[in-house]
Amino acid sequence: MDKILEAVVMSSYPNNVKQGLVRRVIEASKQPMDSEQCWSMLELSTKLYLTGDTKYKREIGKEVLEVYGHYHPEEFEEFFNVRFLLSLLQEGYGPLGKRSHYVLDYIQLGLQFVLESPSANSIFSLLRIEVLRKVCERPSPKQCAKISKLLTQHPQCIPTGKHQLLFCQQLIRCIGQFQCVSEGEEEIMEFLEQVNKVSGLLQRIWRTQTSAILPSLKELFTIISSTEEQEAPSNALASVVQFVPLELMDGVIRNLTNDDSITDVQMMMAIGRMIDWVSWPLGKNIDKWIIALLKGLAAVKKFSILIEVTLSKVEKVFSKLLYPIVREGALSVLQYMLLSFQHSHEAFHLLLPHIPRLVASLKKEDSNSAASCLEQLAELIHCMFFRFSGFPDLYEPVLEAVKALPIPNEDRIKHLLGQNAWTSQKNELACFYPRLASKSETGKIGLINLGNTCYMNSIIQSLFMASDFRHSVLNLTEGNSQPLMTKLQWLFAFLEHSQRPAISPESFLSASWPPWFTPGAQQDCSEYLKYLLDRLHEEEKTGKRIYQKLKESSLMSQAVEQHYLNKTLIEKMFGGKMMTKIRCLKCLNVSSREEAFTDLSLAFPPSDGNVCGSTSVLPVEEIGPQFIEPPENAGQLTGSPWIRRKAPKASDHAAPPMSVKTLGLQEPGEAANPVRGNDVGVDAAKDPLSTFGEQACAPKDSRSVPDLINYFLSPERLTAENKYHCEKCASLQDAEKVAELTEGPHYLILTLLRFSFDPRTMKRKKILDNVSIPVVLKLPILVAPEETEEVSQHGKDGAFPGSGFMTVVYDLCSVVVHSGISSESGHYYCYSRECTDTVPHGQPRDGPPKPASDKQLDFEIQWYLFNDTRVSFSSFESVSNVTSFFPKDTAYVLFYRQRPGRQSCLLHEALAEAGCLHGEPSLHKDLMEAISKDNILFLQEQEKEARNRAAYISALPKSPLWWRDLDRDKDDDSSSGGCSPAAGGGGSGSFHGLVF
Repeated sequence: MDKILEAVVMSSYPNNVKQGLVRRVIEASKQPMDSEQCWSMLELSTKLYLTGDTKYKREIGKEVLEVYGHYHPEEFEEFFNVRFLLSLLQEGYGPLGKRSHYVLDYIQLGLQFVLESPSANSIFSLLRIEVLRKVCERPSPKQCAKISKLLTQHPQCIPTGKHQLLFCQQLIRCIGQFQCVSEGEEEIMEFLEQVNKVSGLLQRIWRTQTSAILPSLKELFTIISSTEEQEAPSNALASVVQFVPLELMDGVIRNLTNDDSITDVQMMMAIGRMIDWVSWPLGKNIDKWIIALLKGLAAVKKFSILIEVTLSKVEKVFSKLLYPIVREGALSVLQYMLLSFQHSHEAFHLLLPHIPRLVASLKKEDSNSAASCLEQLAELIHCMFFRFSGFPDLYEPVLEAVKALPIPNEDRIKHLLGQNAWTSQKNELACFYPRLASKSETGKIGLINLGNTCYMNSIIQSLFMASDFRHSVLNLTEGNSQPLMTKLQWLFAFLEHSQRPAISPESFLSASWPPWFTPGAQQDCSEYLKYLLDRLHEEEKTGKRIYQKLKESSLMSQAVEQHYLNKTLIEKMFGGKMMTKIRCLKCLNVSSREEAFTDLSLAFPPSDGNVCGSTSVLPVEEIGPQFIEPPENAGQLTGSPWIRRKAPKASDHAAPPMSVKTLGLQEPGEAANPVRGNDVGVDAAKDPLSTFGEQACAPKDSRSVPDLINYFLSPERLTAENKYHCEKCASLQDAEKVAELTEGPHYLILTLLRFSFDPRTMKRKKILDNVSIPVVLKLPILVAPEETEEVSQHGKDGAFPGSGFMTVVYDLCSVVVHSGISSESGHYYCYSRECTDTVPHGQPRDGPPKPASDKQLDFEIQWYLFNDTRVSFSSFESVSNVTSFFPKDTAYVLFYRQRPGRQSCLLHEALAEAGCLHGEPSLHKDLMEAISKDNILFLQEQEKEARNRAAYISALPKSPLWWRDLDRDKDDDSSSGGCSPAAGGGGSGSFHGLVF
């Protein structure tokens, strides 16, 4: 009968004819027959099943085997013996070099017919040993899946005891070597199915033998932490972790992170490879294990590992958001990586170029998964904006991409940042602040934030960019009479000559620290600036004179020397004078008092005043990082304890603010004497340059700096509870108070009083109005009548007959921006440019110096953005638009530099002559040596860090280029169906990008 069956199968008859003949043979096989005939048929069916070159032949072999197993069990048991199976497993079946791949399938088929036979236990014992041996030989994923299928169907064949633990470990090593060699979707799906069968077997073993779990995980960690492997272990290992019970997570992570035998390099290798597992599709709980290990490393303060791994892997994790099948896990890991990386903006900034493209792709996908991802991604981005403010130029494209998405409130942001931070002790991360390999391309040097010291950094950079002040400080002679000024000189010198990308101002901070400031807390930069200037001024008054060097070198004439030697450097650079006049409205007696100032604090006019723009004032608790709409009740603005002038009283009638033409006191009912249209700010008819500057920065319906100055200088009525005690009347009388500038400072500092305390709600507020900032500003300065006539002869920029005022022109040089909603929180950064006199050589000094180029003075001078350690190029456009894009980022302190003119010509000439003779200030020997030594030290530190970093980076697992995912999405916009990452399907491009 076996000869008949073989002849039929091998014949060239049509399949339907063969099928009929085979049916007859199989039916005949069900009848009783002798043992020899049974063996012949079993041998033939075994041959067909194991070596058949077509599926048809193998199916016939399978069918015959099943018939003989059912109808001739004794003969089958005798044939399917231990010796035969051992031969199959160890030697294979078929010609040498063409051994059959179906041995395990054959054994699985035959086992069902010998389960009750006396030889069953011997067969099971044999298989327990042989499957372990097979696994140790590292079979292919397909063969491994067949072993798993066999053992899952016949668990009696699973190795026991110590062999079972060894089997689990070796099975994990097999999975670690799995590779899918095809890019086709069907082949990839088959590969995933094979992996799931193998990992499913591990799950089955762990359920019955929990003691095998921890040794298996130890083997897994050994594989992924190895630094000796030629090839990275397969991401298929992710399928193993998904079956580990989550209740074991805490203990496993604790043991790993506290194991002293595990080196940092091994740990970094392991966590890096685990993060790559986010690309493994269909995995469960993988993100939870990754995050748990990251948290575990933070708990034992392994910050260097966390930093290196985050910076090297965050972009790859981000790119996986393109794929719906792994999006949820990738987003969880990304959220933790970014929310925990709070000491530096580096990780978030790596993603900035790619966020707009990903957002566009998710919007195009138009699925529930994409919509949920967009909302969570927008929340994450706003958390990063909140934590790392001060980068408006970088953030604008990202803000534009997510502007239509919901914005979380500030409580939610603080909660997310608080619960994910690596540590609550910021000083523990001090040594890990942004590592900058070289100076900024701007050539400028940043300042390290020492823990909420951005308020000081922004002020120092603004003062440093005030070139006249910087040169004067650097020109100081060596001495101990002015210790704070000496420390400032050293700080300026390092900012000028250091090779470091950023330096620490720790020494200067400790010397200039206001005693009432709380260490580690955010402070008001304006308050710090006032304290600093006052300290420097008082220190010089009691020490040696700052212009001693100029006196000794006879750079100044006797008259000029006498005029300026009585002033401190702070007075020369920042000091101005203001006359306050109060007139009794009954007797018309006027009392006046002149006082010096180093800055003007500009209050915001009440919202019902005749000043353009609306005031947006909201309680701190109600403001989130969002666009602030004007409140329905615009009259919420109340007086501020910071604002000494113009506090509106309930009984006052709101008087319209008075521009410069109405400055000065006038008789009751007398019309104001116009000053030829020269308001504070811009004269459109007389100065085209000023007109250009004003138009460039004054959007419609917004307040402007001239508005606030006009309000500051406008008359104030003293009535009701605020009456004035007139000495002449010897009683309280209604009066009018006005302030007039009598001497303009060389550097004009303007503080916009944005912070106030509302006694009704007992809450601090910030005024979030967008104040337009003119690049050129004109101030009215009160002068004596004889000076007015003298200056008016020099042209339009002088005084105006009969007015008593002359115009002084100022150029904007620095803007300190506060990002946040309270003076006790938020962040400071500053925009600066270096304004200097552009006086052509040899220009006569018989009149006011004229700028060589108005355009150069304004818009061609390079702007810089100083944000702690980061310095970048910027523009006046960015200065003007920052609040439009980021409503919480508002100009707070402004620095203007006076242009050469009649009032300031002596100081300008002295500075110009000193600059011409000496060029850049020459530093004293000790300072130059200190800078040189520090530059050499920095080079040595760079070399050492480069070696250490190279060792760390070389330990990180090599993974595919992450940007291919984004590039594929960019290039395949026209694609559709399952192959497009944005389509949400499971196409070949999608899966291959994941598995590999």
